[in-house]
Amino acid sequence: MLSKKLNKIWYGGDYNPEQWDEETWQEDNRLFKLAGIDIASVNIFAWALIQPDEVTYDFSNLDRTIDRLYQDGIYTCLATSTAAHPAWMAKRYPDIRRVDFEGRKRKFGGRHNSCPNSPTYLKYACQLAGKLAEHYQDHPAVVAWHVSNEYGGYCYCDNCEKAFRVWLKDKYNSIDAVNTAWNTAFWGHTFYEWDEIVAPNLLSEEWENGNNTNFQGISLDYRRFQSDSLLETYKLERDAIKKHTPEIPITTNLMGLYPELDYFKWGKELDVVSWDNYPSIDTPVSKIAMTHELMRGLKSGQPFMLMEQTPSQQNWQAYNALKRPGVMRLWSYQAIAHGADTVQFFQLRRSRGATEKFHGAVIAHVGHEHTRVFNEVKQLGEELKQLGDQIIDSRTKAKVGLVFDYQNRWAINLSSGPSIALDYEAEVHKYYQAFYDLNIPVDMIGVEEDFNKYDLVIAPVLYMMKDGLADRLKAFVKNGGTFVTTFLSGIADENDLVTLGGYPGELRELVGIWAEEIDALEPSIKNEIVFNQAHGHLQDSYQCSTLFDLIHSEGAEVLATYGRDFYQGMPVLTKNKYGQGSAYYVASSPDQAFISDFVKTLATENELTALLESDQGVEVASREKGDQQYLFVLNHNDHQAKFYPKDKVYQDLLSGQEFQGEATIAGHDVLILVEK
Repeated sequence: MLSKKLNKIWYGGDYNPEQWDEETWQEDNRLFKLAGIDIASVNIFAWALIQPDEVTYDFSNLDRTIDRLYQDGIYTCLATSTAAHPAWMAKRYPDIRRVDFEGRKRKFGGRHNSCPNSPTYLKYACQLAGKLAEHYQDHPAVVAWHVSNEYGGYCYCDNCEKAFRVWLKDKYNSIDAVNTAWNTAFWGHTFYEWDEIVAPNLLSEEWENGNNTNFQGISLDYRRFQSDSLLETYKLERDAIKKHTPEIPITTNLMGLYPELDYFKWGKELDVVSWDNYPSIDTPVSKIAMTHELMRGLKSGQPFMLMEQTPSQQNWQAYNALKRPGVMRLWSYQAIAHGADTVQFFQLRRSRGATEKFHGAVIAHVGHEHTRVFNEVKQLGEELKQLGDQIIDSRTKAKVGLVFDYQNRWAINLSSGPSIALDYEAEVHKYYQAFYDLNIPVDMIGVEEDFNKYDLVIAPVLYMMKDGLADRLKAFVKNGGTFVTTFLSGIADENDLVTLGGYPGELRELVGIWAEEIDALEPSIKNEIVFNQAHGHLQDSYQCSTLFDLIHSEGAEVLATYGRDFYQGMPVLTKNKYGQGSAYYVASSPDQAFISDFVKTLATENELTALLESDQGVEVASREKGDQQYLFVLNHNDHQAKFYPKDKVYQDLLSGQEFQGEATIAGHDVLILVEK
């Protein structure tokens, strides 16, 4: 539970009163109360106002804001505002400014422009965090801390280059070990002194904004180093706050599938995970759900905070589509269904100028409550108040673990071959989509998770094998688990050095096959997956594309073969008995139809059942607390659809309506059902 002071699903968002006058502040309070808002994230980007020089700190305006909100029952999620350093700091201390991928020293501007290895930045950021915590340690309004904002972006300055060498010394201990890990005998890159190592950017090893590199080992380590560097800046601020308010939860807002940081490592350091959900109008709702599951998975299933979403539209996409009527409410409940204990917006009042002036807000530029968006926000606020504390701190229970590894994605994207068309996110999502369509719960997990919690573990395109991972997977299957992996798995270690002795390397014994070659074709060129006999829910044939492992069985049962090309008749789907369990290998990238039928087969074999059956587009998710299960029925269609409680009787917590047998739900509507 986040805080007993606010014993319900928190409802609010980012608030920037420094952009407005006192008359507007009073109107804000009135409108917030009318909308049911009970928490505001403040001080997100106010460093320049709080600290006008090296020694002066002025919290008077922030005091007034927090006090004014609290007088009307609105609590504070207090940010440190360190995501944007002041102009005077950039002018006086050039080391604070980043050097970009092309080797150019940044000037003041934008945000996220601070070098994470700048002594100046670290000094002033930690001082500010500590002084804020000291000043507000006894204020009853402060219920959470928000360090910085949306960490991201790499720096390639001299300070980072020097810090990278220190990081490497800590990891490898010797320059010889670095040479081995990076395979520096290739292209004459052998290093003899630490200061010969430089940051991999456009001036050295990488090109196309870092999407390509000559040395994957170097570039992988630099990504790890930058992710760790930014994490260290978070930890320094967090620790400065903890000295004064050890009981108040501390977080920073993550960004789901954001490519530059290893969020599983970050999740360990957050008291509670929070993230910002900004899908496009055409983002599959299953992918939104998958990303919620991923954020929940960063702390082994603990509830998370939905820190930001727009109530209407985003300003930074090519086409800033409005959320259609009912969709904001629907997607808010989708977040709750998958583990959120807060619903928060960016932003509470729409900015008048600069880049986010067309970003949606609870209070529009017109400035009153008589808008569609405000009324939708108000309705949701009333419902969350009605729900009270029933759902908060409940958990999702799943028997399926779907692996997502941020570092594995780095390795795949940086690899020179075998195919530019390989999309790791898309391959993972295909499996998630199949379970989602069946209304079977899934946990998105990292490679360090305890696999024994699950009956079924799926790890698509597990290209990078971290130390000990293969042994843990073998133990899981030997003890009765079912494991599924795919083409291009087990290829390399965490330094992107190929595991010799035949693909899929350390997984070869577990899956019982040897992959002799990997064919890579333009994705429009298809092959077939052909079944010679029935297997579960699978049909006679399906299409596959992009990558094709040419495999030989080494004990695995061949379930399907390729239908064409010179490897016609070679295995494409195998199943290997290993101990008390089984391991499947899918040797190509199949179409969604195959994945859907394959997952149905896996579900039958592992006795996995749907929470409820429903029409297409009707999502069913579950949270549990004690003996009580809450079923969320979410209709993503814009028309009425059906779901099937059958012989059970359920009651909706929001309307009190009862459902049994064959039931209907209105377009874009939400039900929260408990069994009677």
